Amino acid sequence: MTLWFVFALMTVAAIFAVLWPLSRGASDAGGGTEAAVYTDQLAEIDRDVAAGLIGKPEAEAARVEIGRRLLAAVDSGRAAPSQSNLRLRRVSAILALVALPIAAVTFYLSVGSPQLGDFPLSQRSRAADANQPLDNLVAQVEAHLEKNPTDGRGWNVLAPVLSRLGRYDEAIRAYRNSITYNGDSAERRSDLGEALMGSAGGVVTTEAKAEFERAVAQKPDDPKANYFLGLAAEQEGRQADAAAIWRAMLEKAPAEAPWRPLVQAALVRVGGPNMPALSNDTMASAKDMSDADRGTMIRGMVDRLATRLKQDGNDVEGWLRLVRAYMVMGDRDKAMSALTDAREAVANDAERLRQLNEGLKNMGLDG
Repeated sequence: MTLWFVFALMTVAAIFAVLWPLSRGASDAGGGTEAAVYTDQLAEIDRDVAAGLIGKPEAEAARVEIGRRLLAAVDSGRAAPSQSNLRLRRVSAILALVALPIAAVTFYLSVGSPQLGDFPLSQRSRAADANQPLDNLVAQVEAHLEKNPTDGRGWNVLAPVLSRLGRYDEAIRAYRNSITYNGDSAERRSDLGEALMGSAGGVVTTEAKAEFERAVAQKPDDPKANYFLGLAAEQEGRQADAAAIWRAMLEKAPAEAPWRPLVQAALVRVGGPNMPALSNDTMASAKDMSDADRGTMIRGMVDRLATRLKQDGNDVEGWLRLVRAYMVMGDRDKAMSALTDAREAVANDAERLRQLNEGLKNMGLDG
């Protein structure tokens, strides 16, 4: 309010500075001064004649000329208006003192933001520009966090960007701070474990594995943590354990889960048994079969799946299972043939074709 009051006083002072000269009446001092000069000149001529400095004819001619000028000056002073129009001046003053400030305030309130806080030049120079390189934006966030280290939201934003840039050691610190100031969660533990893996060149270290286990303890179905726990088992040479983890993920996952192709490809990589996704009952009965009988049973299921897909080729997941089954059985020619049939079957459906190509790419069959 004090600032507004000062601005109002400054406005009034400026208006009065302009109106003050207009409020004064026309001065007749100029005409009176001119007449006095001519009167003095007439007296001076009389003194010059008395002193013998000029002759009478010259004195008479000078008196006539000065008298003419004196009469003209007197007439001019009488013709000038004694004062300006008082009514016009009052209207002008009212407009200046009242109408102009009201118009200015109205315009400001309509297009301005009187409730907007201060925005110093130093902050404006640091304002984020979407056209700046990502490194510059990261540097600005880091500078902000240096001054506000307890800003959990800032750490939450910065951590995944650092991971994407490959700055894993800094990302680890950012994820730890995010957990400290935002609270613990399965997602943050999984992200921290992934950053620790990145720092180790993709190896699931003991420290990273501990973070994934903490995530699973909080959220048993966390897909990232479970996938990397399976990867840890694979890296430790425990192929069966890895397959069991990944197969359990697929059994619980919805069909549209975006990470299904990645887990399915990992399961193919470790040569997981029963790849054609046998039912629980079939899997239980298969345990008591010989290797030959089990192989025959699996081939029969694969053949039935292939027959069904020839009749209804819209099942993208079915095509992917069929291709994986042929790959696991070592029949690459049939896998390539199934791949071609699958693309032909969904060629007219852009979304299904995209899903198919994505799944094949995750299996290393994007050619």
